[in-house]
Amino acid sequence: MFSSRNYYGFASLVAASVLASSCAALDPEAISDSKRMLVGVGAPVPAAGETEAVATSRADAADDAEIWVDRADPNRGVIVGTDKQAGLYVYGLDGRVRGFLPEGRLNNVDLRDGFPTPQGQRVLIAASDRGRMGAALYLMDPATLEVKPWGVVPLDLAEPYGLCMARLGEAFVVIVDGTDGQVRQVRVEAGADGAPRAVEQRRFGLSSQTEGCVADDAKGVLYIGEEARGVWRYPLDPAAGADGALIAEAPSTMLQPDVEGLTILREGTATWLIASSQGDSAFAVWRVDGETPAYAGRFSVMGANGADPVTGTDGVAALGGPVGPYPEGLVVMQDDSDTDGEAPAPGRERQNFKFVDWREVKRALSLK
Repeated sequence: MFSSRNYYGFASLVAASVLASSCAALDPEAISDSKRMLVGVGAPVPAAGETEAVATSRADAADDAEIWVDRADPNRGVIVGTDKQAGLYVYGLDGRVRGFLPEGRLNNVDLRDGFPTPQGQRVLIAASDRGRMGAALYLMDPATLEVKPWGVVPLDLAEPYGLCMARLGEAFVVIVDGTDGQVRQVRVEAGADGAPRAVEQRRFGLSSQTEGCVADDAKGVLYIGEEARGVWRYPLDPAAGADGALIAEAPSTMLQPDVEGLTILREGTATWLIASSQGDSAFAVWRVDGETPAYAGRFSVMGANGADPVTGTDGVAALGGPVGPYPEGLVVMQDDSDTDGEAPAPGRERQNFKFVDWREVKRALSLK
C-alpha cells in the first residue's frame, strides 16, 4: 500500500492553495451549505465509529465515501473518501488512514469490483473531478489493496459534481451529473494496452443542480438526487430512454433540501435506498425491490462510541452483509462538523466520515 506519511501536511498545502487561489471570491464549494444543526431529527441511531478527519480544516472538505470488502474475508476491506479540496483518502475498516492520493478537487466517489484489465481483475474506482473537468479513474488491486491513478475521462459539464457507477450487463458504466443538472453516462473499459477507453452512452438533464446518484444494477434503475426538488428514478439502460419519475419530493416530511448523497444496501431479497437529507441532518430510507418504492422512515446519527453526532450530512454509502465487525452491513456518512468525543458542537474545524451498524438502523425503523 502507498505510504500515508506526511499526508496531512501535503493535503493541507494543497487545500490552502485552492482556498487562497482567488482573493476576489471564495469558491462556494469551500463553504458548507448545511444549517449547522446540533442533532438530526430522525429516529436516533448510535454512531459505531468514525474515520480520521480529512486534512483540510475550516472548510467544506470531506464529501463522499464508498465501501469495498473482500467477500471471501470480510475483515479485509477499505473505505475510500474524498476531500473535495485535496484528493482521495483510503481508510481501513477501523477508520484509520491507509493512504492519500493528492488528486485535487474530487467530489463524489463510487466503485465496482471485478473490472477486467490485462493485468487481471481490479476494483474500478471513479470520482467526479472538478479540477480536471471529468471523471477521475483509479484501479485497486484486491490482493494488495493498493490504489493507483488510472486516467481521467473529460466531460462537457459546467462542473462535474455527483458521480455513481453501474454494471450494465458486462459493461462498466460511470454516471456523472453537474451543477447545471446535466447528466452524462459513459461506458469505461481497459484497452489492450491497459489504458482506459471511454464511450458516451447517453446524455440528459434535470431542471436544477443535482449531486447524489446511485445505480441499482440488479434492477436496471438509476436514482438521482435533485438537491432542491427530490429523488428521481430513471432506467439505467440508455435504450430505455431518459424519462424519469420523481419518487420523493423535497421539501417534504421525507426530505429537507439539500438532497445530497444516495446509496443502496442489499440484504437478501430486500434492497434499501438511503438518501441524506442535509436540511435536517437525517437519512430517509425506502425499500425499492418491489414495483414502487416503499418509504420506511428516517434516522439520524447520535454521538456514541467516542464519535460525535452526524450533522449537515453530505455523501452516504452502504454495504450489506458482513463488513469487518458489522455482521449485517455498514453505513458510512459524511459529518459536516467532527469534534472530539460524543458531544455535539456548532463549530466546523474539521470534517470526517461516521460509521453506523446497519442493525441499529433496522432496529430504529423496524425494517423487515
